[in-house]
Amino acid sequence: MAETSNPSHKRTEGVLSWKEYFMSVAFLSAKRSKDPLTRVGACIVNEDLRIVGIGYNGMANGIKDDEMDWSKEGKRLYVCHAEMNAIVNKIQADVRGCTMYVSMFPCNECAKLLIQSGIKKVVFYSDKKHDKDYTAAARKLLKKAGVETEPYKNVTKVVIDFSEIDETA
Repeated sequence: MAETSNPSHKRTEGVLSWKEYFMSVAFLSAKRSKDPLTRVGACIVNEDLRIVGIGYNGMANGIKDDEMDWSKEGKRLYVCHAEMNAIVNKIQADVRGCTMYVSMFPCNECAKLLIQSGIKKVVFYSDKKHDKDYTAAARKLLKKAGVETEPYKNVTKVVIDFSEIDETA
């Protein structure tokens, strides 16, 4: 007897999980950053799996990116981090109880913002700065405040190809 194809399987083939989707949004947001070395993106999601804020690392509103210092010292002094931008640009009254998906583990300053805003979970992709003192401080702050941190383990390759969009559908 020949196997019959399952039409419901075809509909879900290639569909991103929620975590894949939200981390992809964080990475897509990072593509807006003008930082020549470290592009970071963040995506805040509420308990209903709705995106309520996104951000990337960049200069403050009204400041032209190309007129500022993007060196390590300059970035430390002038750049607004992705986590900050996602929180201040949120589209709802608050982000208490939300999860933040971020392409890099937060620094200590962002950890304080996450705690103060009520974010309850941080899903991060990269931990390449784990040996820095500000990352150790961030871990300590988040742990003491009860904010869960989870490394993003999925290695699904997500490619956005606009030519694949069927405009006739």
